[in-house]
Amino acid sequence: MLTRSDDAPVHATPNATMRTLAAPSLGASALSVWEVAMPAGAAGPTHRVDAEQVWVVLEGQLRVELGGRVLEGEAGDALTLPAGAERRVLAATAARALVSSPAGPAVATRTVAHGRCPGPPERSRPRVTRRPSG
Repeated sequence: MLTRSDDAPVHATPNATMRTLAAPSLGASALSVWEVAMPAGAAGPTHRVDAEQVWVVLEGQLRVELGGRVLEGEAGDALTLPAGAERRVLAATAARALVSSPAGPAVATRTVAHGRCPGPPERSRPRVTRRPSG
C-alpha cells in the first residue's frame, strides 16, 4: 500500500494540521501514522488515548504535559506516551512530528471535561529517547 503525501487526508484544527499517512481507511490494519504540524505557541486539548503513542519530532520543539510531568522533545527525539495517560501537546516553537499508534476502532480518545478525564489509569512510564550526538 502506498499513500502519497499529496493524496493523504488532511485534518486541520486551530492548533494543528494532521496529515494521515497510514490508517485502516487507507489500508493499514495494525498501525496509524500521522504527520502533525503545529505553529509556535499552539496547544492541543487535554485528553487521553487508549493506546500508546510515539511522537517523533522532525522539526522544532514539542512539550507534552503528561499526568503532572512535562516532557520536552526537539528534532530527532522520540516521545513515548503511555496508554491511558492524561496528556496535552504544546508547540514551544513551530514543530512537525510523526505520530504512530495502534489502529482500529478499539482505540478511543477522550477529551477532558470539567477537570476530569475518564479512561484507564496510566500503565507505564513516559520516556524521551534522544538521538545520539556526534
